[in-house]
Amino acid sequence: MERLCVRGGRPLLGSVQIQGAKNSVLPILAATLLNAGVSVIHNCPALSDVDAAIAILRHLGCAVTRTGTTITVDAATVSRTDIPDPLMREMRSSVIFLGAILARCGEAKLSYPGGCELGPRPIDLHLDALRAMGVEVEERGGTLHCRGIVTGRVHSLSIPSVGATENIMLAACGGKGTTVICNAAREPEIVDLQQFLRSLGAEITGAGSSTVVIRGGKPLHDGEHTVISDRIVGATYLSACAACGGEVELLGVDPRWLLPITETFRKGGCQVTGEGNRVTLRCTEPLRSVPPIRTAPYPGFPTDAQPMVMAAFCKSRGVTLFVETIFENRYRQAAELARLGAEIRVEGRVAIVEGKKLLHGAAVEAADLRGGAALVVGALAAEGESVVTGLRHIDRGYASLVEDLGQLGASINR
Repeated sequence: MERLCVRGGRPLLGSVQIQGAKNSVLPILAATLLNAGVSVIHNCPALSDVDAAIAILRHLGCAVTRTGTTITVDAATVSRTDIPDPLMREMRSSVIFLGAILARCGEAKLSYPGGCELGPRPIDLHLDALRAMGVEVEERGGTLHCRGIVTGRVHSLSIPSVGATENIMLAACGGKGTTVICNAAREPEIVDLQQFLRSLGAEITGAGSSTVVIRGGKPLHDGEHTVISDRIVGATYLSACAACGGEVELLGVDPRWLLPITETFRKGGCQVTGEGNRVTLRCTEPLRSVPPIRTAPYPGFPTDAQPMVMAAFCKSRGVTLFVETIFENRYRQAAELARLGAEIRVEGRVAIVEGKKLLHGAAVEAADLRGGAALVVGALAAEGESVVTGLRHIDRGYASLVEDLGQLGASINR
């Protein structure tokens, strides 16, 4: 069993280039199915979720090659419309292939997706939208069989779901007429998907706002795209610096993407600057408590960053409240952080963190992706040596965690 050995208590100092965004590259890889030709995607991180997406594309009949961080997909030879259960279970984002396969082939057959167990993440929004767009959806024994030609319409999402927004965008590209998504997700990754689809010749506008318009049926052609940097990885390294002290510069990240995190740490006493594609955080004294941190869809505080920020505030002065509004089981890191000496009380969707002057090393185990990153942040802030296991979860979202943190001066080995 692989593990991380972390010797904490060291300040972090230096610059780090942030990897490509997991939450961009996965829907973009699915979108390569829309083009019956070649798509070239740059800045793709080496993640187990990316490996799973490639395996799905190859199962469907695509020729996929990988050179460094560039993935080339030739989708001219797509020959299947099904995704078997073992491949679907590899990652939650596998459901994004539904809209893309439908758009290309007119039918799709797949089981329900896997991924981190963070509580109910129903795909009803995806299926309701497809039904409204003229797709026949049959659910039987945990398997979805969808068929039909997508017909454009105005669709209003009950919540700004990232996955549903992406699936509708992909399905609508291969449909007839114009589709309008109201209350669409506004994340930077949605904008990135739009940019890739435009590189293929799709006609889409509005990504980044609450209304996205897709004019379907446009002829598509070969395209090339560079994936944006991962703002959640950036938030992880900012959290580590805020927990340990020091000064860390992130390279390649738009400061606007990280505003909820940087504003939180600024309130906690850190000095933060951002310009161009650089963000710098400097922390010279222990964090102080901040007003309640409430997760929300973009541009609010991201639920994916909540565990790592919580880990940083375990060493703050005072009490900080976290309110989780997206996932009901997003505090799985709390019990493991307690092994490091953190004092966290969870009451439903609220977590009360009472900062401690010192944390101590311990053996901890990751139960999900971001919770695993939080344990690494906590271990870096603790005195003595910690051992982190459950690395299969961390590998889903971090391509070079050990190397990046080591470059910043952390004592961490795998």
